[in-house]
Amino acid sequence: MTVLLLMMQSATSGFGGLTLLLPVFLIAMVLMTAIPNQRKQKKWQQMLSELKAGDQVTTTGGVRGTIYSLRDDIITLRVAPDNIKLEFVKSAIASVTTNEEEK
Repeated sequence: MTVLLLMMQSATSGFGGLTLLLPVFLIAMVLMTAIPNQRKQKKWQQMLSELKAGDQVTTTGGVRGTIYSLRDDIITLRVAPDNIKLEFVKSAIASVTTNEEEK
């Protein structure tokens, strides 16, 4: 009964059935943006868990170097040209470039 009433009210309004489709459209848009972000986050977490000494990485700040040592959440990078050792938080690693160079 209430559905019929809603349909009659929306039919008499100037927007027609658009008001009924708006919530469905909004939910679809949220799902279309949330699912790819979850996949990207999962892939990044897996990449962080597979890091090992000797991997060449790039940080979110653009620093490129080779992993010298790993601790719980701290990574020490050896950076060229003078082999300077810098410490970074593990979450600052943006990508691993070792695999790209081997291909």
